[in-house]
Order: sequence, then structure tokens, then C-alpha cells
Amino acid sequence: MNYNKSAGHVSLFLTNAIFGINTAVSRSLVPDVVHPLVVAFLRTAGALLLFWSISFFMKKERVPKKDLLLMFFASIFAIGLNQTMFIIGLSMTSPIDAAIEQTFLPILSMFLAACFLKEPITWKKALGVCIGAVGVLTLILGHVQTAGSRSILGNGIIFVGVLSFSLYLTLFKELTGRYSPVTLMKWMFLFSAVPNFLLSYEALVATDFSAISLDSYLRIGYIVVFATFLAYLLIPVGQKTLRPTTISMYSYVQPVISAFVSIVIGIEAFGVDKLLSAVLVFTGVFLVTKSKSRAQMEAEIHQPKSG
Repeated sequence: MNYNKSAGHVSLFLTNAIFGINTAVSRSLVPDVVHPLVVAFLRTAGALLLFWSISFFMKKERVPKKDLLLMFFASIFAIGLNQTMFIIGLSMTSPIDAAIEQTFLPILSMFLAACFLKEPITWKKALGVCIGAVGVLTLILGHVQTAGSRSILGNGIIFVGVLSFSLYLTLFKELTGRYSPVTLMKWMFLFSAVPNFLLSYEALVATDFSAISLDSYLRIGYIVVFATFLAYLLIPVGQKTLRPTTISMYSYVQPVISAFVSIVIGIEAFGVDKLLSAVLVFTGVFLVTKSKSRAQMEAEIHQPKSG
């Protein structure tokens, strides 16, 4: 593993650790404290300001119109649909159900990469995805009884967001490799801001921001600064060097991190199920990482045989 790939793995682990905490933080806000569309807009607008602010202190990259158009479509999949569907669906269902929906991301990414990028579905990759999914479900299903009533509609909406993000990881890998994360994200969040504002306008006007507590504002701050700005700054680092299925496998880390954070702060008790889940998830990630890419398999085919 070279330095760039190591940086990619570290960035994706940190990103999904942040996302794991974000699910619980977001659910504590919507829909009782803040309308989900308001949270979606604040998330987009806050990240937009942060990305453009730091871009003024960095070397400018020229982006041709063709790539700006690609960034516009990328923003729809990675930000518009993904974030909006997640927060709306989460407001209608439980964090546990939302975590279960995330297990579809590596599966969808594996098949989409096979369809669009001609990436092979090797036995290591398929086994790794399955082992990781079993690990996540081992952790989650032990808590289903405490999750409350489920919402089929909410789960379906979250699934649309998961599918949208898997399409982003698959279809825009080359685009993300051409630009720095800041350049990529400042344009993508800019393109997402206008439709997001139009969609959330009525909810924004109806919100009494003076009635929102400081604690709630701090939670919104976590969503904006960490779960959006920092996370979306780190995602392209992994996209530059890792395959879509490998990237999506890190989504399995989210519920594991959530469980262990709960143990640290005393909400959950440590159990064998949590240890087993962590072992299975990281075994799955390891197997997918070690599976051969299309380029590696083609190189082996064309490699001259000795003897």
C-alpha cells in the first residue's frame, strides 16, 4: 500500500466515524426541534461558505465548462439527493433503520462499478461485502426491539439517498481525480445551494430561529463543520486512489463507531456482539481492499509467462 492509498484509507475511516456520530446528532434535531429541510439547507449553505472561504487562500485551479457541467450533475447525486433524502428519511424513521439502509451502499457500489467501470466482482470482494454486512446487522439487529416503530416510507427515502451516493462514487471517479477537494466541493456546494434554498424556503420562513436553544445550535454546528465540511473535504482524498466498492465499504464503520461512542459516554454497555461486529466489519473491509481491480487482472493476463 503506497502513501496515497494510506491517506485514502485514513480519510475514509475518519469520514465515516464522523457520519456515524452525525446520524444520532441529526435524529436528535429532526423533526421535533428543526424542520429537516432547514437542516439540509443550513448544512449546504454552511459548507458552501467554508469551502469558498478557504479557497481564497489556496492556489486557484482552472475548471473548464465541461467539467463544471459534470460537477453540477455530481452535486445532484452527492449532495442534493443524498443529503436531502437522508435528513427527510431520518426524520421519519429510527437511527437504527437508517444504519441498516447504509449497508446497501457497498452492495450497490459493487454492482454499479461492475456495470459502468467494468470492475470485476471477485470472490474476495463479494465475500468481504457480505462479511461486512453480517457484522453491521449483528450489531444493529440486537437493538431493533428498542428502535420503536418503523417507517417504510422513511426507509425508502433513505435508500434513494444511498443509491444516489453510490452513483456519485461510481460515475464521477475520474472527475474527482482531476481537482483538489476544495475546488471540487466549492463548486458542487454552490450548484446545490440554489435548488436547496428553493426547496426549503417555506420551512425556513416558518422557522423561529430565536426559539432554538444553544445546545441545538451546537449540534447544527457539528453537522455543518464536521459532518459536511470536513467529511466532504476528506471523501475526494479516498476517491483519488481507491475503488468505489472499497470506498463504500467504509460505510459499515458508521454503526460500529456509533456503538463504541455510546459505550465511552456510558449510554451502552460493552458486549460480545459489539466486538464480533467490529471484527467482521474490518475483516470485510480488508478483503475488499485486497481484491484485485480490473487493471490488476488485465495486467496479469498480458504478463508474459516465463519458462
